[in-house]
Amino acid sequence: MAEQWNLTGTYFETCNCEAACPCVFLSPPSTGECTVLVAWHIDQGRSDNVTLDGLNVALAVHSPGHMMEVPWKAALYLDNQASEAQQTALKQIFAGQAGGHFARVGAHIGEVLGVQSAGMTYEAEGKKRRLRIADIAEAEIQALSGQGDEDITVTNHPLCIAPGYPAVVAKSTRMTYRDHGLEWEMSEKNGFYSPFHYEGP
Repeated sequence: MAEQWNLTGTYFETCNCEAACPCVFLSPPSTGECTVLVAWHIDQGRSDNVTLDGLNVALAVHSPGHMMEVPWKAALYLDNQASEAQQTALKQIFAGQAGGHFARVGAHIGEVLGVQSAGMTYEAEGKKRRLRIADIAEAEIQALSGQGDEDITVTNHPLCIAPGYPAVVAKSTRMTYRDHGLEWEMSEKNGFYSPFHYEGP
């Protein structure tokens, strides 16, 4: 019988599309391809008897076309603060092997570039969110202001990584990534953040 698991925390995303990213509405990416860095900060989590509180996970994805029509290349990064048991649980969940939401995400991945442990930090300050992965990636996004200085949100969009929660629309102040022969550097492009809750199998 598959182990029960659940995760709650904050989701982070930035990509090369213009804000707000057309991919979430199942339209082609702004430049014909999508390079996206996503991350999850786990506030509370458990896989069977393994606690996952306070850990981070990130995924770098390259989609060479419409994200619903072409297979993605992806690299998975696991927080190096995790114990061996926690690393195993995180890998099983985020690689889709433990069922639930990530099994559906994994169905879009055509090539796994790598799975590795890395030093990771995630920070939230007001309308800003920051992510750093060792010497591999660094990203900062800031929420866009709508009427009355309120957040602009997108709710119930079809390509949803955090189902059930509105995504706050943001722009990157910086995003760099260098690994697996891929090099991305951009700013003033799309970003999202939101709460998340996942469970499985």
